[in-house]
Amino acid sequence: MLFALALTWIAVGMGVVSPNAEAASNNAMPLILLPLLSSAFVPVDSMPGWFQPIAQYQPFTPAIETLRGLLSGTGIGYNGWLAVAWCVGLAVLGYVWSTARFNRS
Repeated sequence: MLFALALTWIAVGMGVVSPNAEAASNNAMPLILLPLLSSAFVPVDSMPGWFQPIAQYQPFTPAIETLRGLLSGTGIGYNGWLAVAWCVGLAVLGYVWSTARFNRS
């Protein structure tokens, strides 16, 4: 739920800065592509060396690894804390950005 809240605030910010509804729907495209660049389908260790930092240091990878560990009963390590930190950081960033842009309009 925290991840959904964070992405919602980022999407609200994108919607506020968009000039029309068409642009608002297209601004979310990078958010749709991020899970494809994470460890959702392929483990980070098996990716090419140049691509591993991209997959490792983004918000979807810790969230996916935490969910995978909790569902399979294996350890989640520090991924749980990273996922919470990403979610809180993105939610705060999205909230501040959205409210600032809305109040300015």
